Amino acid sequence: MSKLDGVRVVVTGSTSGLGAAMASALYEAGARVMVTGRNRVRAQIAAASLGATALGCELDVRDPDSVEACISSAVESWDGIDMLVNNAGIGMRTVNPHFMTDPMPFWDVSVDGFRDVVDTKMTGCFLMARAVVPIMLERGHGRIVNVSMNEQTMVRRGFTPYGPAGAGVEALSQIMAADLADTPISVNTLLPGGATQTGMIPDEVPDVVRAKLLDPSIMGAPIVWLASRSADGIRGQRINALEFAESLPNSSD
Repeated sequence: MSKLDGVRVVVTGSTSGLGAAMASALYEAGARVMVTGRNRVRAQIAAASLGATALGCELDVRDPDSVEACISSAVESWDGIDMLVNNAGIGMRTVNPHFMTDPMPFWDVSVDGFRDVVDTKMTGCFLMARAVVPIMLERGHGRIVNVSMNEQTMVRRGFTPYGPAGAGVEALSQIMAADLADTPISVNTLLPGGATQTGMIPDEVPDVVRAKLLDPSIMGAPIVWLASRSADGIRGQRINALEFAESLPNSSD
């Protein structure tokens, strides 16, 4: 897998979970990484934990002004952005803390809870991509990766609004890819391939279930590949991180 040699990457929602795992893998592969989160101090601490050249930025992907400020900071620091990873999201736990054992019907979901999840996951993807595409077009290259989920999760009972938000990201990704088909900017979708061990999982999940959860680090290899020259020409693809990991040669081979 190619070293990234200073590729400039903004990863949203990267102070923990999947975002932190991807930011770490990218940084270790040589990329310049901006870690973002709603809390400025957490973002800066997470960036510092990666290394001296990582940037931390307070970012609320639901807020166009916050998006513009963070993107402007990256461009000012790096003179451009090569890759955007749209990972920011709010899990079902914020709407229903017991969603895995006591599903909540859609009519009991609060309006504010619905909007917060959808705005963070789907509207956030739109606002971030909308802000970086003109910059990438001006510089003649760029890559966007939108983080999604399994189809079963999108339509699972009791998963309003998390599932529909993920389905919206999938549709938006395909439209983005089509709109950018004749440009030097690629758009792809990346998903873990199963439930992952993050703070979104309820505390009461049985140990036997928790043992089957994927480690967030599973996102590392595919996101590094998508940032590398090896992924030149890859467009409009839906990449499953679990299948990607299983396709890698054994370290003993």
